[in-house]
Amino acid sequence: MRNKIIPYNPKLKEYARQLRKNSTLAEVLLWKNIKNKALGVQFHRQVPMLDYIVDFYCHEIQLAIEIDGNSHDYRYFEDINRQNKLEEYDVQFIRFSDNNIKNNIFSVLLALEEKVKTLRTPLKSPQGDNLKETLIQVHNRVKPYIHRTPVLSSQLINEVVGAKVYFKCENFQKMGAFKMRGAANAILNLSNDERDKGVVTHSSGNFAQALSLAANKIGVDAYIVMPENAPQVKKNAVKGYKGNIVESESTPIAREQMAEKVKQETGATFIHPSNDDDVIHGQGTAAIELLEDQPQLDYIFTPVGGGGLVAGTALAAKYFSDKCKVIGGEPANADDAFRSMQSGKIEYNESVNTIADGLRTNLGDRNFPIVKEDVERIILVEEEEIIEAMRLVWERMKIIIEPSSAVAFAALLKEKEQFKNKEVGIIISGGNVDVTNLPF
Repeated sequence: MRNKIIPYNPKLKEYARQLRKNSTLAEVLLWKNIKNKALGVQFHRQVPMLDYIVDFYCHEIQLAIEIDGNSHDYRYFEDINRQNKLEEYDVQFIRFSDNNIKNNIFSVLLALEEKVKTLRTPLKSPQGDNLKETLIQVHNRVKPYIHRTPVLSSQLINEVVGAKVYFKCENFQKMGAFKMRGAANAILNLSNDERDKGVVTHSSGNFAQALSLAANKIGVDAYIVMPENAPQVKKNAVKGYKGNIVESESTPIAREQMAEKVKQETGATFIHPSNDDDVIHGQGTAAIELLEDQPQLDYIFTPVGGGGLVAGTALAAKYFSDKCKVIGGEPANADDAFRSMQSGKIEYNESVNTIADGLRTNLGDRNFPIVKEDVERIILVEEEEIIEAMRLVWERMKIIIEPSSAVAFAALLKEKEQFKNKEVGIIISGGNVDVTNLPF
């Protein structure tokens, strides 16, 4: 007998809203268990998948979980055509009834854990076919909304490194960071109806400003969920780009819940700062331009935070160069991506005590498969190495870069002997720094 699954339809909106708001104790326990690191997977609450709403969905193992409830519309269960459509995508379902969970939660948890272990398979890139043509279209699409930033070099830095180094200066990008590229592409890919309802994200950093500015240029409302303790200078920047700020508590869960609330109330489309295909492709256009200017590059270094830039860069190098490899730089104090590359599954940080505030986020299920497959390696750098690299660029190149940008250069400096006499590109990710609070 087929697993019963719940199709997405307008009647289920209220059910989805109530489930998020009034989860039973059993559902909360189940949620905590499947988020456990030991399972090595990342589940997402209440996501539309194809034509269906599922309570929990994990891309890494193509598993969806339903918790049955009285508010489900059973008339849709026997829609064989819809079920066949899902099976074509190799999505497997586990279904639990409310009564079973409430009466025997521990048995359910054990069964789920065994099922997850059985389903675990190597991650595959979810990007699809003919990606080179897609990236070309993305580049052409965003060109009217971005700067083609310069590529700079320094003879002194070349001598220090022992290689030819080319800096792609996204600190000169609109709003001061590469994230304008992904934000613009994500909005431009929306339908007219979706644009009319606006976009929403949760961010207190560069993506908050990027989405606000891109939305303003394209004529779309942007709702930015920011923690209530975010620096006022960041809030002012978002307001300056006409973004609508919605404050939340400072915890990640609170930010996600508030973004979901805004989405439900306004109909706005949620755009993730890094774990979104359109965002990843947009970020890759910086590397496309760098390779157009310097096609002979042996390596491109990028900082690694949420994974959007390094994944987009890896795709660009894969399809627009026959030899260029991508290397990530990451703070040793926030080394989740480094550990993820070693374990083959998404890892998380217990703490993120690093000056590189833009790199405190985790990889996601859309970008990690690309990173795992197409990034050569990740080099960890210490805090003092980040500061020294930042100081060297400021002093010798006379340009402003933020600590997160310096991480990629610090990685090259740390292992410069490995890249002697090579031609190396570095993406300077941004220049939004508080000049009144410099680390040197």
